[in-house]
Amino acid sequence: VQLQASGGGLVQAGGSLRLSCAASGTIFSINRMGWHRQAPGKQRELVAAITSDGSTSYADSVKGRFTISRDNAKNTVFLQMNSLKFEDTGVYYCNADIKFRSALGNLIQSGHWGRGTQVTVSS
Repeated sequence: VQLQASGGGLVQAGGSLRLSCAASGTIFSINRMGWHRQAPGKQRELVAAITSDGSTSYADSVKGRFTISRDNAKNTVFLQMNSLKFEDTGVYYCNADIKFRSALGNLIQSGHWGRGTQVTVSS
């Protein structure tokens, strides 16, 4: 099972970016999916999360500006980021709680992380 994130880049303050993260492999189901970020010199923090039934949660710092969504048919989670601020700069990581079939044929449920995509907001 792999998570592949994309969509990061350089944007001016006030601009927008849309991140995507697709899960691949012998996936049986995906429960919670989310986005975390890590700014230079800071700990990784949860930005937004979404459950399989579409319930969402957000960090206070991004409420009203970021929107998380998912396409269950494509095992993909999105993060629409609007009104970006300098302090949104960081590496954004997607993660997912995935139930998948192992090489031995049994079902395993575990958390997985993508490699991260850089978001840089210039002030």
